[in-house]
Amino acid sequence: MIKKILPALLLLIALCAFNIEDSFKGTWEYSGGIYNGKAVSASKDYTLQRKYDAEHYDALFIEKGAEPIPYERGNYVLKQDTCFETQTFSAEPSKLLNITLKYHYQLKNDTLTFNGILPNGTTVQEYWKRVK
Repeated sequence: MIKKILPALLLLIALCAFNIEDSFKGTWEYSGGIYNGKAVSASKDYTLQRKYDAEHYDALFIEKGAEPIPYERGNYVLKQDTCFETQTFSAEPSKLLNITLKYHYQLKNDTLTFNGILPNGTTVQEYWKRVK
């Protein structure tokens, strides 16, 4: 009996050893990007953060010595290497409100990379570093 259960148990342990990420849970800080082929650095004057739970995100604008300002909120779904993101709140007028965008993403170490094309044709590659 043990000889029959042991291979199944070893397979289960091996499968559990792989950390299959099905959410971006945690806090991420914008660290720069490439927009239409032009590199853009993260600002030194403020920080942009995204806080993700299993299905939602909150984006914050943070200046030293000031309270964080929510500037965007939304929902997301991950399917394989694709993130479907829908903005449900924007502090500024937005043409992306309630529109689902599709990004290819990659998680490598503590860096999250988004690649996609916005509805206006802008190509986007953004880098976010995990801070929590």
